[in-house]
Amino acid sequence: MIKPKQIILLLVIFSNVTFAQNPARQIFNLDLDWKFALGEMKGAEKARFNDKNWRTLNLPHDWSVEQIVNENEPAGGKGGYFPTGKGWYRKTFSMPRVKNGNKVMIEFDGVQMNSEVWINGHFLGKRPNGYIGFNYDITSFLVKGKNVLSVKVDNSAQPNSRWYTGSGIYRHVRLEIFNPVHIQKWGVYVTTPEITNEKAIVTVRVNLSNEKSDNQQGNLIAILKDKNGNEVAREQSVFELQGNSEKELVQYIQVDLPKLWNLESPHLYQLETIITDVKNKQIDELTTNIGIREIKYDVDKGFFLNGKHIKMYGVNVHQDGGPVGVAVPARVWERRLEILKEAGCNAIRTAHNPMAPEFYDLCDRMGFLVMNEAFDEWELGKVPEGYHKYFDDWSEKDLVSFIHRDRNHPAVVMWSVGNEIPEQSKAEGYKTLAKLIDICHREDPTRPVTSGCDKIAADNGSATLEFLKALDIVGYNYADRWHERRELMYSIDRHDHPDWKMIGTETGGLGGVRGNYSLGDNMEVVRPDYNYRMIGIEQRWKFTSLYDYVIGDFMWTGIDYYGETRWPGRGANSGILDNCGFPKDGYYFFQSHWKRKGEPMIHLFPHWNWEGREGQVIPVICYSNCESVELFVNGKSYGEKRLEFPRQGNSKAWNQYENPQINPTTADLHLSWDVPYEPGTLKAVGKRGGKIVLVEELKTTGKPASVRLTVDRSTIKAESEDVAHITAEIVDENGQLVPTAGNLIKFEIEGSAKLIGIENGNMKDQDNVKSSQRKAFNGLCLAIIQAQNSGKIKVRATSVGLTESSVEIEAEAVQLLPSL
Repeated sequence: MIKPKQIILLLVIFSNVTFAQNPARQIFNLDLDWKFALGEMKGAEKARFNDKNWRTLNLPHDWSVEQIVNENEPAGGKGGYFPTGKGWYRKTFSMPRVKNGNKVMIEFDGVQMNSEVWINGHFLGKRPNGYIGFNYDITSFLVKGKNVLSVKVDNSAQPNSRWYTGSGIYRHVRLEIFNPVHIQKWGVYVTTPEITNEKAIVTVRVNLSNEKSDNQQGNLIAILKDKNGNEVAREQSVFELQGNSEKELVQYIQVDLPKLWNLESPHLYQLETIITDVKNKQIDELTTNIGIREIKYDVDKGFFLNGKHIKMYGVNVHQDGGPVGVAVPARVWERRLEILKEAGCNAIRTAHNPMAPEFYDLCDRMGFLVMNEAFDEWELGKVPEGYHKYFDDWSEKDLVSFIHRDRNHPAVVMWSVGNEIPEQSKAEGYKTLAKLIDICHREDPTRPVTSGCDKIAADNGSATLEFLKALDIVGYNYADRWHERRELMYSIDRHDHPDWKMIGTETGGLGGVRGNYSLGDNMEVVRPDYNYRMIGIEQRWKFTSLYDYVIGDFMWTGIDYYGETRWPGRGANSGILDNCGFPKDGYYFFQSHWKRKGEPMIHLFPHWNWEGREGQVIPVICYSNCESVELFVNGKSYGEKRLEFPRQGNSKAWNQYENPQINPTTADLHLSWDVPYEPGTLKAVGKRGGKIVLVEELKTTGKPASVRLTVDRSTIKAESEDVAHITAEIVDENGQLVPTAGNLIKFEIEGSAKLIGIENGNMKDQDNVKSSQRKAFNGLCLAIIQAQNSGKIKVRATSVGLTESSVEIEAEAVQLLPSL
């Protein structure tokens, strides 16, 4: 078990396997032209079953998000009231020529859930877990001519999760042809025992299989290239494999003057792993991206990346992508991560299951730290049909697959084996935890293991204490809510257990409904996104920032998600981004802190459209990283106020966060003015060092006059992983966003493209997200466009009584894997 005062993890890791075509290993895209039908289809596993009248579609596919929510759906509020059920997929394809003796594998990145797979009527296997990739050897079942792959998906037993899971083959599918002497699935594992500025020693472990009956000899070649394709280093060794055997080979590569992977410059190399026979004929190859970096966890000083202290500014995220459901094109996640990074976010917790492979590739490339989480349930269930039903039979296999898939990503810096597990306070809980930790350490001894815990020893006795003591890093879910002493659990446990490493796996965030500001019964404006809970968040964040032994904080949540709701809602409004990716006010609070020394920023709220409330006092709140801000209303100053960020001090000073005597207008991390409402202009003047560095204005707008469209990128690729995000704004005659507008917007597309999702961030709007129209919500709406072929695409938006708008996008052809 990893329990020293300092954990030093030296790692070179690979990600983003490049599926390059070569004679040794052929890889084909199986995403296109599937037949699909909802419901139980008797005999659909048979090759000659008639699927002529089934729907034709491309993968990835989520059938739940395509349908209308209904209060009576079995998934209930946990699943966002989306339909689930059973579905069938069938793919007919002709095999390319396969060299005698070569192997053929079908590979799924994820099917939600309880998948059963057949090839030409032959049953291949079942996988209950919808978050784990799997593969089947289909070599012996192939026939000349047409082959038929059949997949049954059973997501009918509900509720089986505490949030929206989607339904279907929602991740990619591939077919691979390779030599019987080959690199095993996820069979390359790379670490470094040494990293300095002068050199890095790269250890490459390669697991080979020989599925021939006779012994095989050959060469293992590792070639490291820089981002421009120039060779940096190589190593070559010989091997011999007994017939029908497996073997791990180890190589050591010295990299001179290595460029390290970090958050500001996430440098990635390419590693080519090649197998040749004794005549130097290539028989297998994998090309991957790798990052070289050192991570260290210190019980007193927290987390270090390449020797630099880093506080984890983290968020929790679920895997749905809003209107695309869980079949999420990579660009949807890329845009969301870009927006989070702009706030200063540097870490992601995958709540509470593994994400799609391409998500981790993005985190590698963009420079995010990842707490990678495996399970939300063990043997004791939280929902009637949850993973606890499969845990005993499948947990080790699922966990090993999960670690093997992701252990080479530079972004992944710790494993989490659970979240709010009921076993925390049970005698058997420690035994289960110990088993899972042992698996993690066995399969990847380079990273520590945590779990999101919401029980404490002080209230639950010795069983909980043993559970927490077993963790490499103790993960705290809501450390500020646990104890009647009203002290952060960090400070309590720091006193009682000074050898524990600590991290906030889940902490309170600033969600709410984007742009919603209401009036109280006493006709005073309710402080938007601000109450005594907000005071607690400020005090907790000050504590986390001040004390280095707290490794970091993963706020709940980064982005709104479907599920965990009550009717008539479809999802949770806990994010600092809504499910369109539009920032809420809370986003700017965290930006003001996470980028405290960055570019000046000011955010004022609420909006300044309060017709009929003239003279009524409205609290104007400001988030800023300036030293001081002066507020003007129509030219009249309401005073300059300073943001006093606390210096290092006694934790007791910050533990009265729930005390109602605290005046929210004098809290340290925001500013507030009480202003009698009058239409016009709010102006905030921000200063640093006594000099004006930023001026921000918030104006009263006129009535809706036009739709304004903007697109995140004017050029996209004509392939399934790329999309264009089109933001529709309702603006007045001066081009100002009308913050209360709810006009219905209709979208029309010219060119070879389709609208794959439309949302507005209003979780109570139950219109179909796959339609071509939607009401704006507080002035905004989002449409996601996917190109089908290269060429020009024009998107037009209209709304009754408003001036229309359009944008043009150029779709470029891209070379993809060949399809079958």
